[in-house]
Amino acid sequence: MIYVIYWSQTGNTAEMAKAIEEGILEAGGEAKMLAVGAASPDDVKDAKALALGCPASGAEQLEETEMEPFVEQFERIAGGKNVALFGSYGWGGGEWMHNWEDRLKTAGANIVGGKGIVCMEAPDEEVLKECKELGKELGKVN
Repeated sequence: MIYVIYWSQTGNTAEMAKAIEEGILEAGGEAKMLAVGAASPDDVKDAKALALGCPASGAEQLEETEMEPFVEQFERIAGGKNVALFGSYGWGGGEWMHNWEDRLKTAGANIVGGKGIVCMEAPDEEVLKECKELGKELGKVN
């Protein structure tokens, strides 16, 4: 099972999550999409691959009440896992994604595709295509 865990306020990151899930399924993988509030690091402790999505919040950071606590706990079990990252933003330059990539690399995770997928505001067709391709990469991991 490949989990696609995300937090979305406006629906932009949820739309990206859906495209990743579609890619996983097209590649023959099993996918389960969950809002982060319904997920636990225990869900993914045995997973070889997963996707995490969160828009930029505040001063270019992860959403603080649900996603940040999840990521803090996940870092303890991230070693050796293949993790895809994605999210949208409305301001700034995407620094939150670079910081998130670095955090998970430091925790021992492999960032699928080498970097997270970001978009400003709503994802366009090109971004959704990138998300689907990323999902296909994840779908081949298990």
